[in-house]
Amino acid sequence: MKRFFLSIAAIALIFNITSCRKVKENSENAENTIENAANEAGNAIENAADATGDAIENAADATGNAIEDAANAVGDAVDNTGNAIKDAANDAEKAVKNTKIKVETTTDDN
Repeated sequence: MKRFFLSIAAIALIFNITSCRKVKENSENAENTIENAANEAGNAIENAADATGDAIENAADATGNAIEDAANAVGDAVDNTGNAIKDAANDAEKAVKNTKIKVETTTDDN
């Protein structure tokens, strides 16, 4: 009987050691899984930060280009307005000269 209990105790001890090894292996596997997930999360955060930085840089470039284009358009409009005013002044001067010539010609004929 003593031998029977010792055999059962030995079997229980072996089972317990095997069970502890499994728990240790499972614990190590869980640790590796958690570490890998943390690394992936870190990579995802870094990629998101890079993408956000790129988007901000692209938006700033686009805004700068739009401002430059608007400034050029305003400059062109100012130049065109100046040219139109100059052309109108020249046309008015010619009209006055033509009117003066007609008036002098008309009065000379009388």
